[in-house]
Amino acid sequence: MTLLDVRNLDVFFDTPEGRVVGAQNISFQIEPGRTTALVGESGSGKTVSAMSILQLLPYPVATHSDRSQVLWKGANLLHANQRSLRGIRGNEISMIFQEPQISLNPVQKIDRQVAEIMMTHQRMDMRKARQLVPELLEDVGLRDPKRQARSYPHQLSGGQRQRVMIAMALANDPDLLIADEPTTALDVTVQAQILELLRQKQRERNMAMLLITHDLDVVRAMADDVVVMERGDVVETGARDAVLVSPSHPYTQKLVSSQPSGEPHPLPHGAKTVVETTDLKVHFPILAGVLKRQVGAVKAVDGVTLSIREGETLGVVGESGSGKSTLGMALLRLVASEGPIVYLDQNIDGFEPKQMVPLRREMQVVFQDPFSSLSPRMSVSEIIGEGLRIHAEDLSDEAAEQQVIDALQVVGLDPSARHRFPHEFSGGQRQRIAVARALILKPKLLILDEPTSALDMTVQAQLLDLLRTLQTDLGLAYLFISHDLKVVRSMSHQVLVMQGGKVVEAGDAQNLFDQPKEPYTRALLKAATELAVDESAAVRQ
Repeated sequence: MTLLDVRNLDVFFDTPEGRVVGAQNISFQIEPGRTTALVGESGSGKTVSAMSILQLLPYPVATHSDRSQVLWKGANLLHANQRSLRGIRGNEISMIFQEPQISLNPVQKIDRQVAEIMMTHQRMDMRKARQLVPELLEDVGLRDPKRQARSYPHQLSGGQRQRVMIAMALANDPDLLIADEPTTALDVTVQAQILELLRQKQRERNMAMLLITHDLDVVRAMADDVVVMERGDVVETGARDAVLVSPSHPYTQKLVSSQPSGEPHPLPHGAKTVVETTDLKVHFPILAGVLKRQVGAVKAVDGVTLSIREGETLGVVGESGSGKSTLGMALLRLVASEGPIVYLDQNIDGFEPKQMVPLRREMQVVFQDPFSSLSPRMSVSEIIGEGLRIHAEDLSDEAAEQQVIDALQVVGLDPSARHRFPHEFSGGQRQRIAVARALILKPKLLILDEPTSALDMTVQAQLLDLLRTLQTDLGLAYLFISHDLKVVRSMSHQVLVMQGGKVVEAGDAQNLFDQPKEPYTRALLKAATELAVDESAAVRQ
């Protein structure tokens, strides 16, 4: 029995510049208990096609051709009224969105948001629904579910927010789960847990799954069938092993062969230290009671020592919530910290915000969540060029515009799209915009917080090559935060392994990856190397 049947789906966007094709002639089927993966580069039309199923595109800007059909249990959802769609959304069909930060309500606590799903579709009362929330959060790998249920989204890490979204999607045991990059923000150990959880739920409910991802390891682990998309078109379909082992289309062959590779360039002789810190601490107070008295502290960073030289990359790895991002923000003086921070022989840990302004051009960051860090009211040209307007006031408008064009070309984006707004781009394209914004100022220290997590493999390889070249040409120092150990290995000279705010192992990257000393490091490496092999075998069994 076919549960979902997409036939000849065409998606168009009517813009002031004319009609833009988002996807065309998309056809695939999903049966109960099976997983179909939509695979392709950023901007290929994967998410547009998936969001058309639940009619979540910005209508009437988005339109479909007369021949398009999305048949759910035999009924065409493209012709369904809003009442029917509300009964299906979140109940029969659930969706895990790509960017949890913009999907979660910033002014409501987690337990309220997760409970709302059960209250709406199961007619459950508020008290009972909230009691079930910690159990749901524990199922998706959150270690302190009772406390995290009472937290706001901004108090959780990117990976923790992603797990909350998965809990919400699974709360009503849907017949079809649409998962748009469900493990993008997760470290390898939790990724394996989440994929096993999704498989378990799939077996229990005979649930169908539409998986949208650029990670071919996840496709190998999860998918039964694969649909490969390029620039809005389907170029190849078939069973997983047939498509990934013996791809017939040149584009699929390129995707399959694209893996993070290369190694960091040698350090220049006599490279001076750009930034260093000793015993750095970032503790966030835990407040309770009517008077909000401090009853404890979250030790996000607890005694970290590091040093990064010109032309050097320090990789920082660890599970979600281990303190990696907080460490980067502390070095930039964006969160309060204790301990010395020395930037180019200048102690900056006591600097006031105004004193930091002259240094901001030299100390840039690519944030983990590109959508929340890009202003929705500014065009891409304005976003990328904003730093030039602040730090290079003597630059003419024409020269600034040319630098914006050059920056877009460097990260692989069409400069003609620079007058569009962030919401008009895919997640991977927004990530490239964020990278271009940081690189345009030619900084000396660049904090890269999961810079490749939303990028497909081909663009990932291009960006890593670009970062290595720029590092050599400009003598850049990188703090490279990532859960993707293959990427970290290809970029890093030194590596810090963090757990619970502390450094559990540190040293030369090659030695650490080849001969890890700590059990935690070995567990991370084992999860990364065995993900595709072990899970693919599990699927076949």
